[in-house]
Amino acid sequence: MGTGNNEDQDVVAAILKDHRTMEDLFRRMRSVESDRPAALKEFSALLVAHGEAEEAEVYGALKRFRDIDDEEVEHGTEEHAEGNKALLALLEVEDVGSDEWDSRLEDLVEAVSHHVDEEERTILNGARENVPAERRAELAAAFLEERAKQLASECGSVENVRTVVNR
Repeated sequence: MGTGNNEDQDVVAAILKDHRTMEDLFRRMRSVESDRPAALKEFSALLVAHGEAEEAEVYGALKRFRDIDDEEVEHGTEEHAEGNKALLALLEVEDVGSDEWDSRLEDLVEAVSHHVDEEERTILNGARENVPAERRAELAAAFLEERAKQLASECGSVENVRTVVNR
């Protein structure tokens, strides 16, 4: 349990770590010098695994805490759906780096950045202030387990993203 490894002890830290990774992947997807298809593949898997794990293991648990706004949590779920739709639209463009691809990438960046910003200001700050450390550690374990399960199941494939969007 060295320092810097607190994401397995605190669900807030685990979620924030993914948010920062997503931002790095956005930079890679925007850069003509990067392997953009690889960055998109990594991003797609992470976005789906992260959102599904939050909805399955974190959001419901947080709603039980009095000082966390249930409407913010519901809104978070709606924003996941918007992010997944924007992701699917990008994955469906054949030609990586084309004008169409770039334009859909910006839609995705906007949807996800908006959600990340809002979630960090509302839900995650609420969790920090109201959820005891022991419970945050349990939620981290549950979140990371579901996230790993999703990542192992090719959750970022266009077929799976389509399924998630259409359910």
